[in-house]
Amino acid sequence: MMETIEVEINGKKYQMSKGMTLEEISKEFQKEFKYPILLGKVNNRLRELTKVITHDSTIEFYDLTSKEGNSSHISGLTYVLIYAVKKLFGEDADIIIQHSLDKGIYFETTFRLTENRIKNLKETMKNIIDADMPIIRTTVDRGEAIKYFESKKDDTKAGVMSYTTNGYVTLYRLGNYYNYFYNLMPHSTGKVKDFDLTYIKEDGFVLQFPTIYQSSKIPVYKHHPHMFEVFQECRDWAKIIGVENSVDLNRVVSLGKINDLIRIDETLQSNRLLNVAREINKRREEIKIVLMAGPSSSGKTTTSRKLRMFLESFGLHPKVLSMDDYFVEREDTPLDEEGKQDYECLEAIDLKLFDKQIEELLKGKTITIPTFNFALGKKEFNSEMTLGKGDILLIEGIHALDSKILTNIPRAKKYKIYISALTELNIDNHNRVSTTDNRLLRRIIRDNRTRNNNVEHTLKSWDSVRKGEEKYIFPYQDDADFTFNSALIYEIGVLKTYVEPLLYSVPQDSPYYEEAKRLIEFLRLFLPIPADVIPQDSILREFIGGSCFHD
Repeated sequence: MMETIEVEINGKKYQMSKGMTLEEISKEFQKEFKYPILLGKVNNRLRELTKVITHDSTIEFYDLTSKEGNSSHISGLTYVLIYAVKKLFGEDADIIIQHSLDKGIYFETTFRLTENRIKNLKETMKNIIDADMPIIRTTVDRGEAIKYFESKKDDTKAGVMSYTTNGYVTLYRLGNYYNYFYNLMPHSTGKVKDFDLTYIKEDGFVLQFPTIYQSSKIPVYKHHPHMFEVFQECRDWAKIIGVENSVDLNRVVSLGKINDLIRIDETLQSNRLLNVAREINKRREEIKIVLMAGPSSSGKTTTSRKLRMFLESFGLHPKVLSMDDYFVEREDTPLDEEGKQDYECLEAIDLKLFDKQIEELLKGKTITIPTFNFALGKKEFNSEMTLGKGDILLIEGIHALDSKILTNIPRAKKYKIYISALTELNIDNHNRVSTTDNRLLRRIIRDNRTRNNNVEHTLKSWDSVRKGEEKYIFPYQDDADFTFNSALIYEIGVLKTYVEPLLYSVPQDSPYYEEAKRLIEFLRLFLPIPADVIPQDSILREFIGGSCFHD
């Protein structure tokens, strides 16, 4: 008689045969999901579908509409893409992951592309997916893994293996090809059916897929030339200094040369901001308002204060306003779909007052500006402001780039700056450092240091923060006159020293344990970097402490 175990799924209990895999169990519940089930969580531990269930368990399943499933879907698609490239263009052909672009990922190739080649590549990927080839997880001796990747002329991946102290490493096999991914993977190619490819240039294309914010369909690709140029500029600089991935950065650290890299990177970033101030000064007779916006933990506070300092060096006199001080009274705050007060929507701002006061300032009038009392939930009017000759308004807020604000002010009088941490560093050719993860690490450190919030609190609020960014910030980034990249090429190693101990505080029964564990695994790929020589005006100081602008 076959032994059975009790499995709880979606609050209901089922009797299952002992020794079934998650894949076998998932087939009974696939009809409840729009997309193929990719992963399962067993007793609060995230597992691939090959996991064998031998004890009574509580199970959750994930498709690509979840954050966990979406990461697995992207990694699986990337593997299919690599395999298709090798099949079409030969073993020596490769792709190099670059950065996110219009809800997709931009790749560059080691071979020449044409639109017809992209079409063929897409068709080959579909054939591999239709074949439902197994993606097999395997544990390999680290030394053997290094030899394998060296034999494939993938020195970067061999380098990743060399900077781990584990005796064994986890690789994934597709056909006769092995690769390394730090995310959990789908167990077969048939699980990653939803994708598209778009030709960009003769050595670049975009891989698109459904996201957790747009899971209904893959939208038609929209190119963002300004954002693309900023990423390319950062990538080009990374190539010049020879730090394009985690291996390059770890090598700089291990050779004792990190302090030089920190000084060079900080100087370059300050020079970029100084050039913005120089551009505004050239148009000082025309530009009267500088508007700044960006997603959470982009370093907006430090950037605005440094820009103010640079503008003052040209004889301009910035007056600073925060859109947060123009919130409507708390009882008038709009409600979201869950009936909760929505402080991130545009309607949470008293736009009538905001537009009127800015217009009066530009006419030379003196106004009494508000300061929002968050404890009482209302505006208080205690200070006056007047714009004199040489004065310029510096306005920061999540809606600062929205075309629906200051419609009564001519566009020529406004200079818009989009700020984001556009991480230019890869782990290796096929694994990238997510800009979202970079910002999340910054926020965990800052929340703990300045707001006494633990890691679980930050992780719990992060999804809501991201939804707000997708809705109220990212759609307006193309209207910026300048995109300022606040990421520093060395910063992951510094953040590691501050955030790693905090991540270990998340208990194993926490719903955020697996996310903390994922970040810990990611940080293990980087050597720690001390913060000793980081200057006090660095954007990084806004998060780790020691800033000359605030603390």
